[in-house]
Amino acid sequence: MLFSDQNKLRELYNTITGSSYSKETPMTINTLQETLGIGLKNDISFTIGDKTIVLIEHQSTINPNMPIRFLLYVAALYEKMILRKELYAERGLELPNPEFYLFYNGKAPYPEETTLRLSQAFKKRAGIEEGIPDVVETNINFCTNLQYNLELEVKVYNINLGHNKRLMAKNRDLGEFAKFVEIVREKQAGLTKKEELEEAFRLAIKECIEHNILRKFLETHGEEVMKSLLKITREEYIELRLESAREIGKEEGLAKAKLETARKLKTMRLSLSQIAEATGLPIEEVEKL
Repeated sequence: MLFSDQNKLRELYNTITGSSYSKETPMTINTLQETLGIGLKNDISFTIGDKTIVLIEHQSTINPNMPIRFLLYVAALYEKMILRKELYAERGLELPNPEFYLFYNGKAPYPEETTLRLSQAFKKRAGIEEGIPDVVETNINFCTNLQYNLELEVKVYNINLGHNKRLMAKNRDLGEFAKFVEIVREKQAGLTKKEELEEAFRLAIKECIEHNILRKFLETHGEEVMKSLLKITREEYIELRLESAREIGKEEGLAKAKLETARKLKTMRLSLSQIAEATGLPIEEVEKL
């Protein structure tokens, strides 16, 4: 939302890359409405100067699969740009060069800057181990350099408050966004009920407006921001599902352990009531054994 404005987005790109594109530079925002067939939309994508297609994502969780997601996003964007018949024409196509950036502001520790690569997801080739040069001799006496035929690099920036100070100082919106997130986290700390969270978020937005943090943006889009804050992110939803599955696994494992213990105690000729007391199982469950 914050960077859907072309001028703000151009400034952000200039900040990241050190470019100096002006307002006269042609720019088209082409953020995808739906990708992967499951309603998952990328955050920001645009072409600038008709030469570069840029994709920027924002994550509050660490996700090593982002290069894969970027690959699918950029493929979908290229597909939208190219007429199918052009693929079979004798003339070679010219594609805008892609660039990939990720802003991270999750709570888990993360480096100031790092690079994620698509090749990190590829399976290691059989017989090739860490520390051995990427050259293998075949049975017909020639060497093959094991280079990946497909690569995609994502530049990751930690934009939590206090990190990447050069970027924050250079781009006011980015710096104020980091402050806004920090204030929201302070207000919501320890709260779980929707009503409490809603009040905490309202106080955070009010405080930011009073202290001139994203003031104009929050005055205009305050209600939309409230709704987005109250929504659970896709990554958080997946993590909750995984946590739930882990808890269910623990409970099932504990139940199995109790039953196994009960069986052993029964072979020791303990009474049903003694076994029930020792394992915490209902006496009916012990009787079924």
